Amino acid sequence: MENKTWEDYFIAALSEIHPKSTKLVQELMDLLNIGREAVYRRLRKDVTFPMYEILKIASSWHISLDAIAGINSGKIPFFMHPMSYVTPSKEDMDFVRKRVKALEQLKHVPYSEYMVVSNNASRSITAGFDVIYKFNIFKWTYEYCSHCNEDSNMPYSQVIIPEELRKEISVYYQRMKYVTETSYVWDNMMIEHLINEVRFFHSILLVTDNEKKLIKKELHDLLDYLIEVVNTGCFPETKNKVRIYASILNINTNYSYFYNGKTEECRIHAFNMYDNITYNKEMIENFKEWIQKKKRTSVLISEVDERSRIEFFTKQRKLIESL
Repeated sequence: MENKTWEDYFIAALSEIHPKSTKLVQELMDLLNIGREAVYRRLRKDVTFPMYEILKIASSWHISLDAIAGINSGKIPFFMHPMSYVTPSKEDMDFVRKRVKALEQLKHVPYSEYMVVSNNASRSITAGFDVIYKFNIFKWTYEYCSHCNEDSNMPYSQVIIPEELRKEISVYYQRMKYVTETSYVWDNMMIEHLINEVRFFHSILLVTDNEKKLIKKELHDLLDYLIEVVNTGCFPETKNKVRIYASILNINTNYSYFYNGKTEECRIHAFNMYDNITYNKEMIENFKEWIQKKKRTSVLISEVDERSRIEFFTKQRKLIESL
């Protein structure tokens, strides 16, 4: 039996993430801000990785140190990166850029998957509609952003998404279309919830009459886009597969599963704009099972069921018109 050390398993885990040694070396150089030879010495075990480097690598590359050590704590770790969408810090922007940059690789992956269960319009869709996306940011500032304004009643007109963040959001919207197969399970009252929110903020004078009209117009544009998606069963930009389901039962918890050809992750969406993320294999399997079961209590409205599709979108159109 091989007498492997903890360090052997740690280096093996690094090689699983970046199988090409040249890529692994370069990524470690960039992450740890050390020279090429210093990286090679660590990988040859001439020098031991300092603990602060191990923790930095594990945190950045989502490596479970418990799993490497063979420890089963019985707990499932999640992590969340709270960020400000109106005054993002350098760390916030680095976090966003890293996530968006990773999506570029989806173009070169033979199979990737994204599944969402949600009672609101998913960010991967709304990110392409500036007025609606800004409304989501505005809603977040009103509900959760205590440092955005002294009285926390920032009007829609005063919410400014920084240009550098807006550009990343635009790229994110485009690159999410690279996913090979996407499934959305939406609450059948999703649009109604959004309409009620707009009415509420209009009633307390944080959304003006003209802004309400702009939101209404873009909701019609969003609906037109979704109708094109469900009629063809794919994103018009990339022709990649899309399935959209309308849930018969109410959806109380928003969660998603993502596979990029190498790494699996699942997210519980919290506080409107935040994600609790885990790479735990047991929880990922649970998420996949929950999503599949949620499909059993939903109606597929893309491609096959024309009657349900027409009824669903006719109802949504009437709701938007009532705004």
